[in-house]
Amino acid sequence: MFYEFSSGGMKQIEEKNIDPEHITAGYITLSRLKDCYRRFGFSKATLDQCQEERRYFRSGIEVYESYSFCTITVADASHPQEDEDCVALYIRKNLMLVVDVYDRDMSTERNFKAALSRYPASTVTLERLIYAFLDSLIARDNRTLEDLEFRIHKLEGGIFEGEVEEDFNRTLLNQKTDLLYLRNYYVQFMDLGQELINNENDLFAEENLLYFRIFREKAERLMQNVTMLGDNVLQLREAYQSMLDVNLNQTMKVLTVISSIFMPLTLITGWFGMNFVNMPMLKWQYGIPAVVLISAVVVAAMVVLFKKKKWW
Repeated sequence: MFYEFSSGGMKQIEEKNIDPEHITAGYITLSRLKDCYRRFGFSKATLDQCQEERRYFRSGIEVYESYSFCTITVADASHPQEDEDCVALYIRKNLMLVVDVYDRDMSTERNFKAALSRYPASTVTLERLIYAFLDSLIARDNRTLEDLEFRIHKLEGGIFEGEVEEDFNRTLLNQKTDLLYLRNYYVQFMDLGQELINNENDLFAEENLLYFRIFREKAERLMQNVTMLGDNVLQLREAYQSMLDVNLNQTMKVLTVISSIFMPLTLITGWFGMNFVNMPMLKWQYGIPAVVLISAVVVAAMVVLFKKKKWW
């Protein structure tokens, strides 16, 4: 599908009717690109790149004499490790062509159509059109990152309240991996915005490069938010480790107190366990009750002492 913008408004046109004098936005599938890339004058190397299975966030823009090309990996910020979408973007004088390389939920097509209606047709420029499409890819990520921040804060509250999940370390690892993934994701958009600002092949009007600067700043803020959340996760891990250390110290303290209480009893039983002939109370009929009473007094005295010293 192709849409042409003019002072009279926006209208859908056929591929063969594209007028290079009017701003046009197109959305096609990868199979359609295979049929028409030569007609548009695109390099086969760009088609081969669209068909690659393994993709990287930091692919950058390939600048040709009359057009620019890049592939964009589009992730869901709320589930960044799941399968992502991929689109290719061709930019030529007065033409933005979006290629649906892989779109599992039709979100890219929705973003494309939303970008077309963002500005009045009479005020649309190529720079505005590109900005509107790229911005639609990250427009909802601020809320997602805010939700993630609240989840991390909830985990922190669980640590101080002593309500920690058994697989807490795995949860932290998953959070850290997600944030690393998102950091590379937003760096991709920062690099893309910077390449558009550089305008190496003079496709854009100098006064309209402002839109690409705005987009780059948005991507940078998102990346900074992700970096901050990553720092919070590291602090959360340190707090969790501190909690484990405190619990271990508390356990060792209890064991030490118990050992201290029974040490005098061990000494008493050691004394009275020696079979000397002249052992006191050896033949006394109240010997055992007396030893039990002495042991009880010693335990009570030790408990009172520990309570007074606030060791118990």
